[in-house]
Amino acid sequence: MKIITYNVNGIRSAISKDWLAWLQATDADVVCLQEIKATPDVLTDLHLVEALGYQHYWYPAEKKGYSGTAILTKHTPKHVEYGCGISDFDREGRNIRVDFEGLSVMSVYFPSGSSGDERQVFKYRFLDEFGAYLKQVREICPRLVVCGDYNICHKAIDIHNPKSNANSSGFLPEERAWMDTLVESGFIDTFRHVNQEPHNYTWWSFRAGARGKNLGWRIDYNMATKELESHIKRAAILPEARHSDHCPVLLELDLQV
Repeated sequence: MKIITYNVNGIRSAISKDWLAWLQATDADVVCLQEIKATPDVLTDLHLVEALGYQHYWYPAEKKGYSGTAILTKHTPKHVEYGCGISDFDREGRNIRVDFEGLSVMSVYFPSGSSGDERQVFKYRFLDEFGAYLKQVREICPRLVVCGDYNICHKAIDIHNPKSNANSSGFLPEERAWMDTLVESGFIDTFRHVNQEPHNYTWWSFRAGARGKNLGWRIDYNMATKELESHIKRAAILPEARHSDHCPVLLELDLQV
């Protein structure tokens, strides 16, 4: 079971950069997308996604060209859950989940607080309320992978300049403490489970040639419940994919659904 998370920073933009050829070559079982910035009715290439063997489920934001999540899957889910039941988050299309027999996969796009205090307050509220929602989901989906753009660097190793970014949204103490709590509650950072090396990032600013210099942030995760620990086969960041300011992150589970 090969799972990929990818903030595409606009699915139409990604498709224009040969994303469909990448999708075919990668041949993942489940692809979790964030920041789709589109509704499926405006996507003229969906038949090509279907031709690759994918069913697709979309949860766009109400606001056009903003936020939104989606999941592509080669396996038919027994259930699809749209949103978390909290209207302020659901109208932004923040999360979608597919349930298979013995495995659930969620795509989630955490809010950014970088635009100002109001959105940072919104982000903290999301962390509190979405964190409580995750606890409820775990009760019914114990084998759960929460894939997505968390907009948080957990530790100093996950950001290119932790000292100068100490007061930056995405690396604030309260945000990092939330990640601590998530791990303590029984979620595994699957990439760090297999790779403790520095300079592994998933997002780079468009400014100052940051990507070419690898001055990045690791803010995209495949977090798996401990019930899946023995099934973790491989985890990797895929920086060669350049359809977005983010890159995809892979999780391979020794598991069939």
